[in-house]
Amino acid sequence: MKLKVKHQEDYSRLELILRTIFGFLYIVLPHAFLLIFVGLWGQILQIIAFWAILFTGKYPKSLFDFQVGLLRWNLRLSARIYNVSDGYPAFGVKGADEFTSLEVEYPESVSRGLMLVRFFFGWIYVYIPHMFILMFRGIFVNILIFLSWFIVLFTANYPETFHNWVVGQIRWGTRISLYMAYMSDTYPAFTGDELPEEV
Repeated sequence: MKLKVKHQEDYSRLELILRTIFGFLYIVLPHAFLLIFVGLWGQILQIIAFWAILFTGKYPKSLFDFQVGLLRWNLRLSARIYNVSDGYPAFGVKGADEFTSLEVEYPESVSRGLMLVRFFFGWIYVYIPHMFILMFRGIFVNILIFLSWFIVLFTANYPETFHNWVVGQIRWGTRISLYMAYMSDTYPAFTGDELPEEV
């Protein structure tokens, strides 16, 4: 997986203020409304993919591409909510974005045994340890987002170190989503940093 959110040289103060005051109305509400239905469809497709993997050992390519598109849409939205990207996030699973990118390699095969282990015990060995750490990491990231808001307002610059931490939070969560959705057999790393194979 390769997830990137471009660190811009300059950030728009006007967009920052508009997102803060009206972002819920013109960004979050329309995207969240559509994502409820598209996400529900994604869950149905994941159930179909589960049975396809169980019988064939492969994740159907068209279903895989849809799920990647859904993750990209969520990435575009998250980048704006966390103020790490300017611009309005594109709608749809085929939407494009100059500031965000997500590439997920299609697996030629998926381990059926590992899929069943995730299905029955994933909440124990994936969600509990990762979410425990992400909860505390998230508190720190929210402090950075708060501080960055004022820094961008006064300087039009988002500190790169802060940016990397916020994007790392998104990256970490995306790795978990890929693993638990049977789109990768690689156990998610306990870091938000880019791994050597993700650079």
